[in-house]
Amino acid sequence: MDRITGTFQLNHHIMEYSVTGDGEETVLLLHGGHSNSNETFGVKMLVDGGYTVLIPSRPGYGKTSKGIGDSLAETAEYYIGLLNHLSIDKVHLIAISAGGTSGIYLASKYPGRIKSLILQSAVTQEWLRPDDSLYKIARVAFRSPVEKVTWRLLSTMNNLFPKTVFRFMAPSFSTLSNKEILDEMSDNDIEEIRLMNNRQSSGQGFLIDLAATKEITAADLQEIRCPALIIHSRNDASVPLEHAYFAHDNIPDSTLIVTESWGHIIWVGRDAEETDELVTEFLENKR
Repeated sequence: MDRITGTFQLNHHIMEYSVTGDGEETVLLLHGGHSNSNETFGVKMLVDGGYTVLIPSRPGYGKTSKGIGDSLAETAEYYIGLLNHLSIDKVHLIAISAGGTSGIYLASKYPGRIKSLILQSAVTQEWLRPDDSLYKIARVAFRSPVEKVTWRLLSTMNNLFPKTVFRFMAPSFSTLSNKEILDEMSDNDIEEIRLMNNRQSSGQGFLIDLAATKEITAADLQEIRCPALIIHSRNDASVPLEHAYFAHDNIPDSTLIVTESWGHIIWVGRDAEETDELVTEFLENKR
């Protein structure tokens, strides 16, 4: 797939983005934590389905200025600014994992620009509170410049021993046992996880994500007027299933699908094809 990358500047801040495909309708994809505009999960399926996929690096990730993430309101203004810059009127919005809160806010406050919303393994309310052990670990391991060392070490070990590293990381993604997880995964799936680890970087973005989850409220979800599809694995250990139920309970026109996928990364594993089909069918009905 040919991917075009660029930057957009507004008020002395920069937003990095990529564009893949040349379909008449555009999907704005807000990536998850530790990712950027080079995200690949789900992109080929969308391009093959005839969509253009626009992926901005969220605040603090890639080349995007961290100042854009001072609030969800400011972040949303820059997403709209990017759409204006590219002369895109309306988009289908897919918000993944830690990108969920900014996606919810954008759909809530700019209903005229969002045709439909898909939340995948998405954070929809406060997540990893300061007294949580994982929050404390994240504050150390994923702060700049420590995060560069963290990902460099992981990438090195990941390339040498991909299956061993996957077994080590799996409990952070899934509530299933390692044996149950490996039964769901092919060698190609393990390779996709290896490639994911190699392209990941936290920058200053992940700490921004942790702070942003405190801003989202039930009222934001209740203001969303476009149709929404919520896909979440029953076995997700990264973002608890309660986030999906919270979104479904508060978004007026929403459909919740709880899958039996192995865990948080629903784009790989035995049920990945089913996830793609759910997204494709939903978008086709909203063209």
